[in-house]
Amino acid sequence: MNSCARVLIGLASILCFAVAAQAATVHPKVQQHCVHDYKKFCHQWGIETKGLKNCMHKHGDNLTHACVAALVQAGEVSQAEVNRRKAGK
Repeated sequence: MNSCARVLIGLASILCFAVAAQAATVHPKVQQHCVHDYKKFCHQWGIETKGLKNCMHKHGDNLTHACVAALVQAGEVSQAEVNRRKAGK
């Protein structure tokens, strides 16, 4: 393999890693405001997993107001869903 091919493969690998890392990021407000809720209710689930999303949804009525607001701002849940759940109490 020539040096040009090695460079292209190296650049492609770096690009793939950067895209994968970006896809797994959590909104900063969610990190800041939901860490205690995560530890209390859903710590057994990995970040950005379907299990975590399901767990947070299951415990949605017990999450702190700040966490719920951060999840709405991040687009993880709609304000309409939050309002619907509040009305159902």
